[in-house]
Amino acid sequence: MRHWLMKTEPSAFGLKTLAAAPRRTTAWDGVRNYQVRNMIRDEMKKGDLAFLYHSSCAVPAVVATMTIVRPGYPDPTAFDRKHPHHDPDSDPKNPRWYMVDVRLRQALPRPIPLDELRAHANKELKGMLLLRPGNRLSITPVEAAHWKFILSLE
Repeated sequence: MRHWLMKTEPSAFGLKTLAAAPRRTTAWDGVRNYQVRNMIRDEMKKGDLAFLYHSSCAVPAVVATMTIVRPGYPDPTAFDRKHPHHDPDSDPKNPRWYMVDVRLRQALPRPIPLDELRAHANKELKGMLLLRPGNRLSITPVEAAHWKFILSLE
């Protein structure tokens, strides 16, 4: 089992949206970055765990844990001309973009803000991709030790 951190803007899709989804489960679609696409397509497996991370908001923070309930599969929004994630160059016979299904496990008792994570960047969270300057990926792997430490902060 692997661990992940999945960033989302709460104004577009956040914890409240996921919690309100049927069975607290939904597709994680709209990824349009090749490196992240490769992780979704090739590395994310059913049963993996992920942090839900709110970004591009007043207080970026880890807010919940999720389970990957369906591994990578072609993202149909890429083929839908009316959808905001449409990609006119994506071919259904050779899909370019993939998505996974996630289920909310639990909202954290309190959000764990980015500033608090950064306070541990030189020790307990050393090497965590989220904390590296310039990292803009929407999904990053999380080491098991980092996962455990972040959960200990709740």
